[in-house]
Order: sequence, then C-alpha cells, then structure tokens
Amino acid sequence: MGVSESTMAGSMVETVACKVDDMKDGEMRQIDIGDGGHALLVRENGAYTAVGYKCTHYGAPLIKGSLMNGRVRCPWHGACFNTTTGDIEDFPGLDSIPKFETQIVDGNVIVRANPEDLKSHKKVAKMCQPSPGEDARTFLLIGGGPSSLECAETLRKNNFKGKIVIATTEDVLPYDRPMLSKMLQKKGSEIALRSKEFLDKYCIEVELEKEASKLDAEKKEVTYEDGSTMKYDKLFIGTGGTPRVMDAPGGDLQNVCYLRSPNNANAIAAACKDKKLVVIGTSFIGLEVAAFGIGKGGATSVDVIGQSPTPFAKVFGPEIGARFTQMHMEKGVKFHFNTSVQEFKGSGGKLDKVLLKNGEILNADVCVIGIGVNASTGFAKDCGVETTRNGSIVVDKFLKARDDIYVGGDIASFPLKMLGGKHVTIGHWQLSHAHGRAAALNMLGKNQEIDTVPFFWTMQYGKSIRYAGHAAEFDEVIIEGSVEELAFVAYYIKGKDVLAVATVGRDPIAAHAANHLYNGTMPSADEIRTDPARWHRAVSA
Repeated sequence: MGVSESTMAGSMVETVACKVDDMKDGEMRQIDIGDGGHALLVRENGAYTAVGYKCTHYGAPLIKGSLMNGRVRCPWHGACFNTTTGDIEDFPGLDSIPKFETQIVDGNVIVRANPEDLKSHKKVAKMCQPSPGEDARTFLLIGGGPSSLECAETLRKNNFKGKIVIATTEDVLPYDRPMLSKMLQKKGSEIALRSKEFLDKYCIEVELEKEASKLDAEKKEVTYEDGSTMKYDKLFIGTGGTPRVMDAPGGDLQNVCYLRSPNNANAIAAACKDKKLVVIGTSFIGLEVAAFGIGKGGATSVDVIGQSPTPFAKVFGPEIGARFTQMHMEKGVKFHFNTSVQEFKGSGGKLDKVLLKNGEILNADVCVIGIGVNASTGFAKDCGVETTRNGSIVVDKFLKARDDIYVGGDIASFPLKMLGGKHVTIGHWQLSHAHGRAAALNMLGKNQEIDTVPFFWTMQYGKSIRYAGHAAEFDEVIIEGSVEELAFVAYYIKGKDVLAVATVGRDPIAAHAANHLYNGTMPSADEIRTDPARWHRAVSA
C-alpha cells in the first residue's frame, strides 16, 4: 500500500498519510482518505493528529490557515479549531470539524476515519435534551443574534437540561447578519444560522417579534412591548443595536431606508435596480451597500455621502482609506466628502432628491442611511447594571453585569485581555460568538474568562481586508507590500506595541497575527520596523 492509498479496515477507511519523519513540527498537510474524502494532518511537538480540512464558517481550506499551540486558525475569518479534538474554540461559525484516528505503524503515519465523518466538513457537537424533572430553571436569552444562539448551544453542549428561550424582535430565526450588506437579495431563510428543525431538536425555543420593554432584576422578570412577561433564573442580554436615525426633513419619504433586517435588505435590493442610489455614511456597511448597488444591485448610479475626508481612516489609516475610495471610484461610485444631508425632497411622498449642506443636489430614487447604531439597552436602564455613555452595559471578565445577568455582543463593554483588561465595546460578528460561549459557561458556574482576539473583515469588489486585534487609537501605521496593488500587511502601532494587523491579499497573515496576539508573542514595534516580514515569512511562504 503506497502513501495516501486508502483501504478498508472493518467499518473504517484508512490511509498511509506519510512516513513518520516526512513532516516537521508545525507542518500541516491535506491528505486524501476514503472515497473522495479529505483530512488535515498536523504534526506538533512530535505528535500527529488529523481533523477536518475545511472551516465550518464559509468553508475555507484550513491547510492555508495558521497553526499554533494545538489550534489551527481559519485564513479567512479567524475561526479556531483544536487539532486534537476538532472542537471549535474561537469564531465565527457554530460547528466543530471531525476528528480522525492516527497511529504510527512500521514508521508510517496511518489515519483512520469513519466514512460517515467524511461526508461533511462539519460536525455538530453532542447536545443534551432538556429534563424539567432534573432542572426546572429557565434561562432567557434576549436578542436573536449569534451571541444568543451560541449561548444556547453552549448550554446544551454542557448538559444544561432546563428551559432555553431566545426572544428576538425579528420575524425570522437567527441569521448571518454580515450577509445583509453584502448580498442584500438573500431572504432570511437563506441565511439562517440554524433551521427550525435543528432548534426544535435541541429544544431551543425562539420567540419571534418579542421586544423587551422593561427588566426587573429583583423579580427576575422581563416585560415585552406586547404586555406579556417572562420569568427567568438567569438572563443573557445580546440585543445589539438599532440604526441611528438621521434627523433631517423628509426622512419619512418612501425609499429612505435603513438596513437592519433581511426584509430591509430585500426591499433595498428590489428598489435600487435601474435606479439612482444614494448612500449616507462611509462605514463598512455603507460602502458594502455601495459596492452591491453598483454591482449586483444594478443601480444606474451610486453616490456616497460622508462627513469625513476619507473612509476608514480611523480604522485603517488614511493611505488605505484613500485606496479603497479609489477602488470604488474606479467602479463608478461618486463620493461627496466633508458634508451631510440638509434635506430629503420628494414628490407624491416618494424620494427624488437629496440636498446636501454644501449646496449640492443629488437626484435619488433610493437612499440608504448607515450612520451608526444606538445600543438597544433602554429596557435595562433601571435594573441596577452599569452602562457607558453610549448605552453599552459594563461586564466583568466573566461577562457578568450583576447577579444572574450576563451580556454579550455589540452592547457589552468588556475587558479585552490583549489590552491588559481595558474595557472596550466592539461590534464584531466573531466577538458576539465568543461572548455567547463564555457567558453560557459562566451561567453554569464554570468561571470562564473571556479570552479572544477581535477579528473582522469586509469584502468589496472581490477584495477582502482582514483585521486582527484592536487599535482604537494608533501612533503609526507600518505598511509592508503595496497598498496600490492591494497586496499588503499593515501594522497598527501604539507606543512599543503592535495592537492590530490588517491585510489584503496576504492570507494567512491576519490569522497568524491573531494567533500571536492571543498568545502574547506578537513582535514589538521596533522588530517590525527592522524587518516587517520576518515574523511571518515562514507561514506565508
């Protein structure tokens, strides 16, 4: 039997993956096994392990990811998987990857797999069924985002047999929210994170169109806008934010839109085809909508209005912000900087013009407003939790706001370990998952500190910028590569430290940076200045 030639061994399939000395420590290989199956073979500390070969989020090949200390991190969006168990240990994504048996026989590395585990790159972790006779408690999760869903699944994975209820203001099951501004035509059911059948199987109740209006922490009771109430034993709040409304005359005209739900997205997608689209706001959402409009959306024109002189300058720096502006302009998007809306004008109750404060008048059939969000925490203002000026709820390292109340996602002001425990509020998809998991474990008394590195991305015109870390402020940006050619690594420096790394066209360096930031091994600013590529040269070879 030659290397990588699969055979049957009872009910299992097996393959000789390699000779025991073929791979070095820290090396990964994708191998074939069974009838068209694949696995990721890993060698670390002299030991071989084998797990699934694709990330369970969007299917990125893990062979192109970053391996460090028993975890492989996805090259696209930063999810982490344990290379011994296959368990997902950081996010985004909900599922683990399969694990396979490895054995050394006569100097060969043998990998064995159950053929069933080769049919999918995803593996749903074992979850328990409720048993009211054993556990009569109710855990209420307010908010229909990934933090609540991950919290619910983590509870079931850790043998919580009580009642789990997710209450959401939405009229659809929890869905992949980042898709809203990238693929506006997708229905809520098409981007659902879990099916109703899945949720029913594990007795995770989802109550739709339930908006919390009051929280009584002493009575442990939530009142909803419809007048109904629910008692809880422990509460998780992951309500996220609501779009900030623009205070300008004519804002109630037809086709002046905000993007918050699949219904909003679908309406915008339908309305902008063969029409003039105006986008207010140069945030990630605003420019992703602009990219959609000028591309798949079929708009005849797209104008973007921003109060700043350059999009993304506070996040990526002015040079990278200017290059992304140029990329949009090359596709036909027009920008109007250093101004804002004076008034919306229309006829017959329908938008037809946007008047700017600089005197410009833009013809417009559709306008999408993306000027930020407000924390959806008003219902909790009198329940004894501490809030920040913007309405975020302050939590400790266990995501706890007060007795029996935990908070996660965009509304949590939490201590970020990589910043020495400094409190931050960060609206990232990946962080929401991590918060939900940690909160669930702490609701069960496991004292699990939140320990994750922020990771986000934006995709525009087929170019994805990936960002690992958190640099709310930076003194310097060191750029390796070419911003003009959209193939670069940017380092965000504060004092002596590298706080974040952004990349375009340089996978898996962002994932590698996240691993180093997580492990506290990121090179210093001086080391980066001396040789920016040295620390990642091997991983990106």
